[in-house]
Amino acid sequence: MTSSTAVTLVSKCTILPSEQSSLSDLKLSVSDLPMLSVHYIQKGCLFTRPPFPIAHLISLLKLSLSQTLTHFPPLAGRFVTDSDGYVYISCSDAGVDFVQASATNIFIRDVIGSIDVPDHVKEFFPMDHTVSYRGHFSPFLAVQVTELADGVFIGCAVNHSVMDGTSFWNFFNAFAEVSRGVKRIVRQPDFTRNSILNSNAVLKLPADGPKVTFAGDAPLRERIFSFSRESIQTLKAKTNYDGEINVVELMAKWSIDPTAEISSFQSLCALLWRAVTRARKFPSSKMTIFKTAVNCRNRLQPKLNPLYFGNAIQSIPTYASAGEVLSHDQHWCAKQLNTNVKAHNDVMVRKLIEDWENDPQSFSLGNFDGAMLTMGSSPRFPMYDNDFGWGRPIAVRSGRANKFDGKISAFPGREGGGSVDLEVILSPKTMEGLESDPEFMQFVTVY
Repeated sequence: MTSSTAVTLVSKCTILPSEQSSLSDLKLSVSDLPMLSVHYIQKGCLFTRPPFPIAHLISLLKLSLSQTLTHFPPLAGRFVTDSDGYVYISCSDAGVDFVQASATNIFIRDVIGSIDVPDHVKEFFPMDHTVSYRGHFSPFLAVQVTELADGVFIGCAVNHSVMDGTSFWNFFNAFAEVSRGVKRIVRQPDFTRNSILNSNAVLKLPADGPKVTFAGDAPLRERIFSFSRESIQTLKAKTNYDGEINVVELMAKWSIDPTAEISSFQSLCALLWRAVTRARKFPSSKMTIFKTAVNCRNRLQPKLNPLYFGNAIQSIPTYASAGEVLSHDQHWCAKQLNTNVKAHNDVMVRKLIEDWENDPQSFSLGNFDGAMLTMGSSPRFPMYDNDFGWGRPIAVRSGRANKFDGKISAFPGREGGGSVDLEVILSPKTMEGLESDPEFMQFVTVY
């Protein structure tokens, strides 16, 4: 395996917006503030080598990044905390980092060809171990372009108190659009701050800022499990009908009431919940938790703009003892998830906001008793729409940020059509159990 030292720094510079910002300061919301204690988001895309010199690519990306920042002026700013303890994004045009790196002894096959995600992928991302509170002193955004032997990796690190996954991929898509010559960005971000997410509550923080709430040095394995459209359709039918599949009846019911059926993604989450619980070998009384991050933009009434810039997410925990998870069938587990997600409406979103305002806390991320699974990201994010001018990505990968035993991230599969990739982080022993679980592995697609 290629060592991480194979990635070397070529250059680093600051990129400023091509036009001066006129946007007022943006106050951090009740969804932004808790993220001050988590790492920067690190996501990126693997591409084939462009049909022009790398020097030309670097010049192109620097220019297009500068132009894209004019549409996303908060990304070029810094945090400012006022005397009352309120934290704001100052759209100060301070700029973002741009890093050029070289790893010409690493091939595309070295990135996507092994069972586990290789360690050198983590070196494709800047701002490692950077906690979002550091946005008071450090750029909110850093872009790293790493030249490979036969490809290029474009990785972004973004402050998680500035944006969530929805806003992140909207920015990444816009960056790609500008790079390939699009003159007008259609999906313009919405910077308004007039919803219930705005609050007078103050999050009190230690003088040197908050720390992450999980151990960053625990031994972990990271693997991408792929699920084809056909495999997921089979799983969904099994979950809803316990294998007695009547396709005509199935489609008729779904067309009448889409929420009457357990979704494909909830079916997949339940499959994973059961398999990991088996692999962890808990006593039946042990309480397990499956946490799902949900987008609140369309749950609030009135709805937020789908392009609302910032964080608009909440975490939904579903509880069940190990005995309940394993003694009941796939449908039962999926139904618990389905019920909780359906119940997370405007009233529930507002209740959680009120609860936080009564006791402001930084976000606790981790697996505190070894029995948690935390699902993040979304297979609905347009990750493979990032064409910078010579084709769609080959793969999507993430960096070292916010990873611990039980952290799962959902990506769309490259072939589309409802296919899904799960990035699964587990202790080595649990991963070994998952890989040898026939109920789980029968649905995994090997390409």
